[in-house]
Amino acid sequence: MHGSDAACIPGQVESQDKPYVLEDQVGFVLRRANQRHLAIFAEAIPGLTTTQFTVLVRLHELGPLSQNHLGRVTAMDGATIKGVVDRLARQGLVATAPDPGDRRRLTVSLTESGAAAFAANRGAALEVSRRTLAPLSAAEQARFLDLLNKLA
Repeated sequence: MHGSDAACIPGQVESQDKPYVLEDQVGFVLRRANQRHLAIFAEAIPGLTTTQFTVLVRLHELGPLSQNHLGRVTAMDGATIKGVVDRLARQGLVATAPDPGDRRRLTVSLTESGAAAFAANRGAALEVSRRTLAPLSAAEQARFLDLLNKLA
């Protein structure tokens, strides 16, 4: 920790006079780490965002899905997944159609171009993860991912 004299003990109430050091706050540090990751991703995979690539990955893995289900399996809320799907559809990477069983439901599927975009960027995406985690040892990487998954 940067600005603290002692670590916070779980369950302990801190005094009101303790300074608030931004660099010690989990949200600030996570945002900085995420910004670094996003910059690496943008350099390696221009033309797609991390959320767009996530949709391509899930559709590649699971096949056509309702937009609602796609949002759940990509950890995106309804408004976010709609925007991502709309942008991918404009790029010709996904197609949408009413579900034959429930016309109120929209089904999203990869197009040939979307499948090709996933295949073309799969290796680069693996490299993005490698580069993002590069400052950590192999053991630290495994522990870090375990801890992040525990927080998620």
